[in-house]
Amino acid sequence: MKIPVYLSLFVWLVWLTIPTAMAGGTFSYIESSQWVYVDKVFDGDTFKTRKGIKIRLLGINTPEIAHGSKPGQVMGIVASKALKKWIGGKKVRLRFDRERKDRYGRTLAQVWLSDGRWVNGMLIAEGYAHVYTFAPNFRWADALLTLEKESIVSKLGIWRTRRFSLISSKVIGTKHIGEFRVVDGIVGRQLDKRGWYFNFGKLRVSVPKKYRKWFKNPPAIKHQGDRARLRGRIRVSSSGALYLALHSPADLMWSP
Repeated sequence: MKIPVYLSLFVWLVWLTIPTAMAGGTFSYIESSQWVYVDKVFDGDTFKTRKGIKIRLLGINTPEIAHGSKPGQVMGIVASKALKKWIGGKKVRLRFDRERKDRYGRTLAQVWLSDGRWVNGMLIAEGYAHVYTFAPNFRWADALLTLEKESIVSKLGIWRTRRFSLISSKVIGTKHIGEFRVVDGIVGRQLDKRGWYFNFGKLRVSVPKKYRKWFKNPPAIKHQGDRARLRGRIRVSSSGALYLALHSPADLMWSP
């Protein structure tokens, strides 16, 4: 599959980029990277090195493949095959953000090929993955979101499927509970004095207290009536209301 030429140029832009201004907090980065050989690709966003280190591609998420009795998701096999084609058996460069491990003990990394192509960016640009960012690892969030925006507009890969396509906040329903979705809509009524809770179509949206330090301002302040694009897992409250929690500034994009 042909990879967009601009991705090679994008690598250098990302390389030179200072830490993203997305985060409300301020912290410094210590540049570090590591070359490894790929031994086995497990799925579209996870692989193992020859030394047995399990790597989880940082800042993205691809559809799941089948695991035991759990069925795979649409395009899960396609994404897995793409990653295997690009990195299988090759020497790749890992670059790290603030936190290097996830809760499963996997190493979190951005991955580059020896020819300068950015693998995480390729998966997003081709529509094999969506952006999936958690605090405090924001360094590449803006770059990935820019690539994802173009992929959505072009309806590439997962964005042309019913399961992952961009969805309106007006049509969210109980059938979407448990799904991670990217949702377009209008910011409705503010539900608290400070602006951390608000209506968004058929959803109630909140920023849990432990994540608020990463936001420059409460999202609902002065934004009622504005169009936005949110991302997160659709859940249901004890009262039966559908809600979505924002965990990072990357989960909220204002539309012009």
